[in-house]
Amino acid sequence: MSGKIAKILIDEETLRKKVAELGKQISEDYKDKKLLMVSVLKGSVVFMADLMRNIDIPLRIDFMSVSSYGSGVKTSGVVKILKDLDHPIEGYDLLIVEDILDSGMTLNYLREVLGSRNPKSMRLVTLLDKPDRRQVDIVPDYCGFVIPDEFVVGYGLDYAEEYRNLPYVGVLDPSAWQGQDA
Repeated sequence: MSGKIAKILIDEETLRKKVAELGKQISEDYKDKKLLMVSVLKGSVVFMADLMRNIDIPLRIDFMSVSSYGSGVKTSGVVKILKDLDHPIEGYDLLIVEDILDSGMTLNYLREVLGSRNPKSMRLVTLLDKPDRRQVDIVPDYCGFVIPDEFVVGYGLDYAEEYRNLPYVGVLDPSAWQGQDA
């Protein structure tokens, strides 16, 4: 599997340090608030698990699953909710946890949907930000790393449901997806 990785973009130790730093900042910012972290499945589950272990204040978690990719490497632009939240969010200080922010289409849609449910506040934390691909005006409140416009996998990110279990973020060799809608 790692033979399809062109290069390691962010190694395990760098990830660990950045997630700890984000957890500390979020703990300070949400002290005395009613924090609800919402993981956008499946990609953010690894980041969410590590992040919440680095937050030292009371919190709740929930999960949503949305799709705009299918098995390709480019967003289709059509967002579908595959799994909605299990509990109401009204009155909570909502923190959306995402693995990667690129076009922004999915998160823009998600912010609209969740905003209509009356959370007390809503912010976004993303492990990776790829601003060169942005199609809508959205900026994360917390960001781990700004990355170049390369197709990345690992640490929860996938290509066709593979590579999520890599302990680092790597650039996928184009030969792994040649012929797809790149």
